Amino acid sequence: MKWLNIMQNRIGIAVITYNARHLLETSLPPLLNSSIPARVLVVNSSSQDGTVELAQKLGAETLIVPRASFNHGSTREEARKYLGTDIVVMTTPDAIAVDRFVVEKLVEPLLQNKAALAYARQLPHDGADLFEAFPREFNYPAQSHIRTLKDIQEHGSYTFFFSDSFSAYQNSALDLIGGFAPVLTGEDTVALAKLLHKGLSVAYVAEAEVKHSHRYTLLQEFKRYFDTGLARKTYQDLISVAGSDDARGMQFTKALLQKITEECPTKLPYAVLQTAAKWLGYKIGAHSRSAPLWFKKRLSSQDFYWNSTAYLG
Repeated sequence: MKWLNIMQNRIGIAVITYNARHLLETSLPPLLNSSIPARVLVVNSSSQDGTVELAQKLGAETLIVPRASFNHGSTREEARKYLGTDIVVMTTPDAIAVDRFVVEKLVEPLLQNKAALAYARQLPHDGADLFEAFPREFNYPAQSHIRTLKDIQEHGSYTFFFSDSFSAYQNSALDLIGGFAPVLTGEDTVALAKLLHKGLSVAYVAEAEVKHSHRYTLLQEFKRYFDTGLARKTYQDLISVAGSDDARGMQFTKALLQKITEECPTKLPYAVLQTAAKWLGYKIGAHSRSAPLWFKKRLSSQDFYWNSTAYLG
């Protein structure tokens, strides 16, 4: 029992939710029954669908955040301070651990002080089509590795690739950079970049597998990439050392088009439209830092951000 209490104080899991009741009975059990003891905290931004009540019934701790103050960075910062554990795992309810050993595998490089942060391998959900599955195949290879800032020559902009859909951080490392910054999107990239600039390492743990994928409409893709372009331009100084995102984007596009040509050429027209929507959204976003607020609100996928206390101060 003493060992159990020690380990629970070492690892905390923050599940960031909004209107997620329908996902909890699938996503929470592998975390609550994890092979390595951990506190599970469901953070909810004031949804009214019963997310909090079901989370409590299943056995998780809960923390309610006012919707007006929700922000991808500041809300995670509040969660990790609430937990106060040595290691904090960040996840979303639509990222489903494949088994109860995922957290144990994910945090191993942190417990061994081989890395300051780590992220899991994301696999597509069952039944996902090519457009939903391919980004997971491209971005999450089968081989684990550890990266530092010295690996930019090999990885380019991928050096700063990271995902809080299922990740883990040493809390002491986050303290070094002042925690998570309030951002439109990309709080994980900002934290990673700051930690790499501090000389720390990031682990990609392919053995820690979660199912997490989405199929978006063309408009949704445009808006998501508008946000990404705008956000990455905002923190460009942190990631500019790795060069432009264009090279990585071209690699992805070529690989996608080759796969479609070989497996289902009838989908090529849609692939071209999807690529154009992403590219256009990203480029417009990257040139919209000084655009009027109404314009950014109209093109953004995150209507809540522009009225939040994190943005308005």
